[in-house]
Amino acid sequence: MTTTGTRAGRIASVFLTALAASGCSDLLDVTNPGPIEDDDLNAPGAMPALVTGMAGDLAVALSITTIWGSVWSDDLLHSGTLGAPTVFAQGDIDATQVNPWWNDAHTARWVAEDGIRRMQEVLGDGFTTSALAPRAYLIAGFANRILGESVCQAVIDGGAPTPFTDHFIRAEGQFTEALGLAGAQGEAELVTVAHAGRAQVRAALGDWEGAAADAALVPSDFRHDAVYSTNTERETNGWPEDTLTRGEYTVWGTPWYEIPDDPRIPWEEVLTGTGALATAANGSTPWVRQQKHLTDADEIALAKGTEMLLIRAEAALRAGDPGTAMDLMNDVRTSHGLGTLSAADEAAAWPILQAERGKTLWLEGRRFWDLRRWYDEEGPAHHGFLEGRDRCVPISDSERLSNPNVS
Repeated sequence: MTTTGTRAGRIASVFLTALAASGCSDLLDVTNPGPIEDDDLNAPGAMPALVTGMAGDLAVALSITTIWGSVWSDDLLHSGTLGAPTVFAQGDIDATQVNPWWNDAHTARWVAEDGIRRMQEVLGDGFTTSALAPRAYLIAGFANRILGESVCQAVIDGGAPTPFTDHFIRAEGQFTEALGLAGAQGEAELVTVAHAGRAQVRAALGDWEGAAADAALVPSDFRHDAVYSTNTERETNGWPEDTLTRGEYTVWGTPWYEIPDDPRIPWEEVLTGTGALATAANGSTPWVRQQKHLTDADEIALAKGTEMLLIRAEAALRAGDPGTAMDLMNDVRTSHGLGTLSAADEAAAWPILQAERGKTLWLEGRRFWDLRRWYDEEGPAHHGFLEGRDRCVPISDSERLSNPNVS
């Protein structure tokens, strides 16, 4: 049985600090005046709220990605009765089931990208000096990263399907824009976030040299989170009800249940009065609860310094340098108080790298992408979990019904 590790050295989320930076922190406490006309947002004073809305939509998209992505991958096993996860657990990511995820993910992307357009029009020459501008680009970048890591094809604003990598290309440009603006404004924290996000998408595009260069500029104790709260249901992360109260998901039956003493994958067995493993919501599967997201207000990482070490490790491994790769992986392990590992050669180092990424990014919505990209690799990087399972999220039924450019 494992326990939750301490979250040390995190950098607080910069999304909500957009309010404080603009002298508008009291916007969090205002009374809802009712529907807001679109034209009412075309004013400089509305820009902080606009960026806060972008951050909120990104957090919603990340929440459903982490929960549903846990059974698209091997993060968790579905042990309940909910309709969509029951289908997903069979390896079938069906277009009729993914409407909520598709809508949330594309809402986050569109709101951020259209918000940037609006900010440029409203602020004019003041856009590049606004502290809100790099934050908006960061939100758009992470929204596109989430989509690129999940979808089979990109569909942008009613257009025809294009390769899923288009989302990574958009994200790389957005992180680069954020980097330039934040650097010019002297916003060191935002510069770090931009490097971390760009490292993620450059790795996804196969630019491992560029990814490693960005990752090397991110401190190992860095953490950038999506922020949640219990103010409203929309603002919650959604994890406790399904995993702690209902038992819709279990750690039992996953590779992580075989690892009882790693603080990165905290779980606990639910026991009956006789000491036996209790059954989860479906009445048959043993219930082992995740202990990483314990409250609806727990933040979820969008990027971490430990992931940056692993990006550099994977880049080294792909360059034929398993010794450096293992040193970087052991830096991650040491930061969590774990012992070091060794590998005799590249073939032996690959499964260690894959396991270390799985543990470090557990329940953060990243495992599905890792399994997907490794499945398509030849040689020691190949990972077979997705054999016979859907390996990406198809265009949703809602998109097909509303978009004449999608057949």
